[in-house]
Amino acid sequence: MVRRPTKEELLAAGGRTLPDVIAPGLKVLFCGINPGLYTAAVGHHFARPGNRFWKALHAGGFTPRVLDPSEEQLLITYGCGITNVADRPSTAADELSREELIEGGRQLADKVARFHPRWLAVLGLGAYRTAFARPRAQVGPQEETVGGARVWVLPNPSGLNANYRPEDFGRLFGELRAAAFADP
Repeated sequence: MVRRPTKEELLAAGGRTLPDVIAPGLKVLFCGINPGLYTAAVGHHFARPGNRFWKALHAGGFTPRVLDPSEEQLLITYGCGITNVADRPSTAADELSREELIEGGRQLADKVARFHPRWLAVLGLGAYRTAFARPRAQVGPQEETVGGARVWVLPNPSGLNANYRPEDFGRLFGELRAAAFADP
């Protein structure tokens, strides 16, 4: 179980990076925008209590139960992994500059080419549009590829994103899972 960080730990987390949860040949590499300070402080992806990522993964059929962020390495056994567009932790994703997102997109494309996941699932429409110069992209599968992987854009699961309800996340993640695991 992930413990709550202290105020001092949150303040000190700005310079920390998180290691990717990644392996060659995954079915889906989930890609967050960047780690929040809470996530960086505890050292596990999508760890802030209000984040809906782990519940959405389960509701979408990727995991047999809701995983705790401290169990993130189990994702590899389910054919999934986690990375981020930008490594720099921040209080909110909108603190990232356009240049950081574009450079992060370049680095992400290189990482995807190196690890060969079947699908890259970017969790954040605005970040995807900026990082990959796709201003008209919509949630769902994309026509272009990144680093040789097919791309699926999902909404940001942050608790700050009030545009989507839990059942919406379950449905959207489930659509990706059906596509990713139906492929030969």
